Amino acid sequence: MGSFTYLRRMKHGIFFLLLSLQGILLAQPASRWAITPDGQAISWAVTPESTHMDHVEMSGLQISAIVHYGVGEGRHRQRVQLVFPLLRTMPNDTHASLIHEFDQADWPILQINGRPMTREVASWTFSGILSADLVPREGVSVREESWPSTSHAAFFDQVMVENGSDQAVRVTIPALALRDTTSAEQGLQGAYVIEVSSTHSGEVVLAPGQRLTYARIYTARPIREPARTCSPAYERQKRQELIDRTRHDLVLDTPDEEIDQLFAFAKLRAVESIYDTRGGLMHGPGGGRYYAAIWANDQAEYANPFFPFLGNAEGVESAINSFRHFARYMNADFRPIPSSIIAEGTDFWNGAGDRGDMAMIAYGATRFALAYGDRSTAQELWPLITWCLEYCRRKVNADGVVASDCDELENRFPAGDANLHTSCLYYDALLSAAMLGGDLDQEPALLQSYAEAAADIRQAIEDQFGASVQGYNTYRYYRENRVLRAWICSPLTVGIFDRASATIDALFSPALWTDDGLATEAGKPTFWDRATLYALRGVLAAGETFRAMPFLSHYANRRLLGEHVPYPVEAWPEGNQRHLSAESALFCRVITEGLWGIRPEGLHAFSCTPRLPEGWERMSLHRVHLQGQLLDLKVDRMGDRIRLTVTRDQQILVDEVLPAGSTFRITD
Repeated sequence: MGSFTYLRRMKHGIFFLLLSLQGILLAQPASRWAITPDGQAISWAVTPESTHMDHVEMSGLQISAIVHYGVGEGRHRQRVQLVFPLLRTMPNDTHASLIHEFDQADWPILQINGRPMTREVASWTFSGILSADLVPREGVSVREESWPSTSHAAFFDQVMVENGSDQAVRVTIPALALRDTTSAEQGLQGAYVIEVSSTHSGEVVLAPGQRLTYARIYTARPIREPARTCSPAYERQKRQELIDRTRHDLVLDTPDEEIDQLFAFAKLRAVESIYDTRGGLMHGPGGGRYYAAIWANDQAEYANPFFPFLGNAEGVESAINSFRHFARYMNADFRPIPSSIIAEGTDFWNGAGDRGDMAMIAYGATRFALAYGDRSTAQELWPLITWCLEYCRRKVNADGVVASDCDELENRFPAGDANLHTSCLYYDALLSAAMLGGDLDQEPALLQSYAEAAADIRQAIEDQFGASVQGYNTYRYYRENRVLRAWICSPLTVGIFDRASATIDALFSPALWTDDGLATEAGKPTFWDRATLYALRGVLAAGETFRAMPFLSHYANRRLLGEHVPYPVEAWPEGNQRHLSAESALFCRVITEGLWGIRPEGLHAFSCTPRLPEGWERMSLHRVHLQGQLLDLKVDRMGDRIRLTVTRDQQILVDEVLPAGSTFRITD
């Protein structure tokens, strides 16, 4: 071989070696938690010297609970912040959910043979239900479990006491009856009653091998409504059914168990945070602040395009309902649709002006309609899509890119008067609308105009945002931008790979990458998971699987098994890494759109560009709900080629062997 070819291959090998070493370092963060042997949960084995607190959010149709739990001074610690999104407070704004906090440290303790039960923790486990196993005393073991109701304004702590000794023991269950009534002037429905009660109290004798179960029930209601009777056993079963059903659909199976498990948990967080409001089902971010409301970014852009893949009925309905709410604000003068519809759909918030919201809505609505594959739903969404695209067209400035007042970070960081992300969303929405409109028999001239506008905006993205920033031939986020920003990843997620290599260099450089993913801006400590998840999806979509996987594995390990688990988070330092729901949907899209490269291209057609990582011999995605079909996808390595098998009801739709990186197209 020629010397140049040899040198190039040698450099290529050195580059891969460096990446491999980097991957080894990235893949080994400290893990407090471990995946349980059954693969259904994660567990933290507590050591005597442990001192650590964490928080996790769990939700149902009428409640959300942020549970702060862990070990302090060697003892069990747990307090719960309960949010009741349908019990609105005054003023009835974005954050007007009734919230109440309880700390178990204030409550009397279970007694065994007249002495308080030890509060030393042996282990914590989370499966969608949070549980703590206490260190046994006198042969008596105690497990405490916590979960929200799936359908009512209720939360449960269940205590299971088992006598594992060879003698009878006396168990004294403390009485618990708390009641708080809010001021009538502070509630939209007047005064609210918040209560905690126990299903049992008093002394019980447990024979050897005998078990006792009781529960603490937390509820809230308008004072004029009667109290509701709740069955903890039934409510636990319903919560478990939600967990099992979510795990049963869209199942990822790869050689990387941590990625698989984070995907399984993220599906749950994505669909549990849906509230049954007066304005219909509303997917809400959560975090103790954002409920019974929708946003153009969190819902329309992030979460809604994912829901059809999972086939969750509440998720799909909440997506359609969100677009209906946004459509209410269309107008002949093309004034912007508000960023957020709040207070169960009765009001709106537009405090940051136009954040590029119409591009977000058009992007999300077209992606959702294509993935859902239902013609009547697509026809219903079409007027909203075309209105938002026309709005964006009117906002194209003299430089050919889309102007906006800010971006989804709402002036936390500068975005100029036109930013890269908004124009990328508009570009993708135009492409999707051209695909969707063809199946809806729209005028060819309109669809041609969308295709031409997409070509124009793509060129404008290159002309106006393409730049050398901090030594990388990547993108500036806005005209005046001189430092690297996390959202330079946006072009990769919409199929613009002109500057892919240098952009990926910048994303994974020390200037932007941190232990928690991408810094929002080089030199600043702030990170938002949404940008990291866009970046991971984009790098995979660009075919740079080898470069992406160490960072994806590192991220999955940190979020699943690290110090704050088991979901993607919103941001830090803002919000203390809240478990906002839409970020979990974004992680799922890293898998469906990044690793698997699934792109709906019509109501009954999609493409698939699987990115089988080096070292993996196979991967599969089972029970994929896509365009009205239930599909199983499997990829196997065949030397330097890959084999994709797609089945529906055990009928083979695709069985092809092509070079790695090939795109497969599947039509009904």
